[in-house]
Amino acid sequence: MGQRFLILSARMGAGHDAVAAELAGRLVRQGHRVQRADVLDLLPAGLGGALEAGYRTAVSRLPWAYAAVYAAFFRSGGGRRPGSAPLAALAEERLLALVRQQRPDAVVPVFHLAAQLTGRLRVQGRLAVPSTVLVTDFAVHRQWLHPGNDRHLCVCPQAAAEAGRATGRPVAAPGPVVPAGFGGRAAGADRWRWLLRERGAGRVPVLLSAGLWGTGSRLPGTSVLLRRAGYLPVVLCGRNDGLRARLDRLPGVWALGWVADLPGLMAACGALVDNAAGQTAVQALAAGLPVVGYRPIPGHGAEGVRRMAEIGVAEQPRDPWELVAALDALSPAGAVRDARIGNGRALFTGDAAELLAVPPGGLAAAREGGTTGTGGRWR
Repeated sequence: MGQRFLILSARMGAGHDAVAAELAGRLVRQGHRVQRADVLDLLPAGLGGALEAGYRTAVSRLPWAYAAVYAAFFRSGGGRRPGSAPLAALAEERLLALVRQQRPDAVVPVFHLAAQLTGRLRVQGRLAVPSTVLVTDFAVHRQWLHPGNDRHLCVCPQAAAEAGRATGRPVAAPGPVVPAGFGGRAAGADRWRWLLRERGAGRVPVLLSAGLWGTGSRLPGTSVLLRRAGYLPVVLCGRNDGLRARLDRLPGVWALGWVADLPGLMAACGALVDNAAGQTAVQALAAGLPVVGYRPIPGHGAEGVRRMAEIGVAEQPRDPWELVAALDALSPAGAVRDARIGNGRALFTGDAAELLAVPPGGLAAAREGGTTGTGGRWR
């Protein structure tokens, strides 16, 4: 009989829910039972919605304010600084009631507030089942790292090392959690190639990602720059109809809303220009699409783009000239492109779901065996 898992996500953009959905699907296919919950719904009535709206407004319209919040609450480093413990405490009773109802064998936070919540409850002895945090960021900020949690799963070895040093708990780096469709042959690629040729014959298509909310700095200007450099800018505007309408007025730019067949589109493009180091970026790594981090959103976006560049899975141009130079090097077939694609795909060393299925009490046996059969390793 399989195990029962409770996955705690948050509707902050689309990335955390996408990870939660893919992880749940893998666990179910492996014979386990899964329930999902949004940690914002565990807060007092209205507070979760206010947090979501406030975050969206800060990132989209007041980036300087979000940068200040990130520096105060999230950035690593010593000294006394505010944390999210008071906010997490407001969700404790509803989470405990959910655990009593669902009776999971383990709780899996995939959002940092959820990690603070489970860590607090584990320290207090009120959460009897183990909690394994699935960290979705390349740069692990301190809100992910409550030492009360039992284990951390990370997207890269560098992030796992940081989590291990900060918590003293077991860590593993199986790589990002993305649907299998990004790692194989994309069935819709030929259709996208035809559409892209119709839009910009002779121009290499380059994706620009703005996330679910269509958030980004100077996206129209970057699109015009790429068009003038000989590329076809294809902008993923998410649910931001206003941004899509503005970009649609620019000649030589193709603005798209929410795209269902992203694996096919990625397979037909030359590179991704990303500003958040989030799910779109790791999906591109799995798809073999080179990633360029440019004009990142503040806080976790800027830190993540910097980390991706440091570990060699993305470029980080500092100005428009470097952006064009990076695309000129990465978009054509050749050794430079192949090396960057290889670095990105090398992150996917294991299956987070299989690692979750190893109970904390069984880690010694898992370590002796070396791996869980997919390249992932607890250490």
